[in-house]
Amino acid sequence: MRSRWGILAILFFVRLTIAFQFQSVAAVAPLLQQTFGVGLADIGILIGLYFTPGIVLALPGGAIGRILGDKQTTIIALLLMTAGSLVMATADLWGWQMAGRLASGAGGVLLTVQLTKMGTDWFAGKEIATAMAIFVNSWPAGVAISLLVLPAIGTAYGAGAVFLAAGALTAIGIVLIMFYQPPPAPTVSTIGSGRLDPLALLAVIVAGLIWGLYNVGFAMIFSFGPSLLAERGWSIAAAGSAISVVMWLSVISVPAGGYLADRFKQPFVLAIAASLAVAALLTWLTRSDAVITILVLIGLIGGHPAGPIMSLTARVLVPETRAIGMGVFYTLFYAAMMLGPAVAGRLAKSAGSAAVALDLGALAVLACPPLMWLFEWIVSVRNRRAKS
Repeated sequence: MRSRWGILAILFFVRLTIAFQFQSVAAVAPLLQQTFGVGLADIGILIGLYFTPGIVLALPGGAIGRILGDKQTTIIALLLMTAGSLVMATADLWGWQMAGRLASGAGGVLLTVQLTKMGTDWFAGKEIATAMAIFVNSWPAGVAISLLVLPAIGTAYGAGAVFLAAGALTAIGIVLIMFYQPPPAPTVSTIGSGRLDPLALLAVIVAGLIWGLYNVGFAMIFSFGPSLLAERGWSIAAAGSAISVVMWLSVISVPAGGYLADRFKQPFVLAIAASLAVAALLTWLTRSDAVITILVLIGLIGGHPAGPIMSLTARVLVPETRAIGMGVFYTLFYAAMMLGPAVAGRLAKSAGSAAVALDLGALAVLACPPLMWLFEWIVSVRNRRAKS
């Protein structure tokens, strides 16, 4: 397959399996609590474990891909994800659930870093903003599908069937990735240093924090939203369907945000305005009965910052520093996504309500605009030094 849009379709589906698998725990959290006799704090830890390997694997992920090759690395990653799902489907001890989650997460980390690199290889200099917006959109699409499908499977057949479904999807991903082909010509220059200058490194660190914190805020919706609605008397299936509204609308709002940012040349303003709105809506969600209205608004607005935030690193990374830079970026992202759900679960346990987790999510999103200002300042200083 040599069509870059056909390649993007493959990458989209394969990345969707990560989101589907990640959400498999939160989608049936009440069932897991009943089956294993655990609380919200344990569920939060299990959710966050998926991102724990990222702290170790994200940085060397690019190097692993260069040694083994794109296709081989993605297949190994998908095999790890499939194995992790099978362990969780068959284990009757909580410790093995955690082990399976870690194995799945390790595969998900390698896959995320490698797929991002593969997509950039095909679209560098060719509709890169549009392509990355579509690529990022695979996450809300995968979560939305899981919220619709997995609670029904769990209710009918148990939590084990949910993890089997996640494993089956990653197995399909292995088949699809067989059709991947590298771009016809090298897209990375061999000229120049592969080392990041200090200001570029600092900018990438800040960008990774922004992406991590924004995703922590968003993750609180689909990680603890179903539990919040269950506390209010909603059934597991109804709660999952309601929360999935956010993800389905994000499928529209993510590319729309990328288009608006490119069209009006104001990605910074758009990202800040949308972040402030999402923080306010998350705070409102835990204090209002207008659940569907708030979820619709979050879905329509919440995807707008994704494209602008993901494009931040392109302002300081050149092809020679892309691998190490994206490794740093994803290391910060995974650290935030590991700690966020775990902290939220602890706080929810202490307060006796999942509402606290969503309030924490609002604070995480609210921290993004100041960090965006900091990023802009670092880039401006770097540019001034480059011209002097």
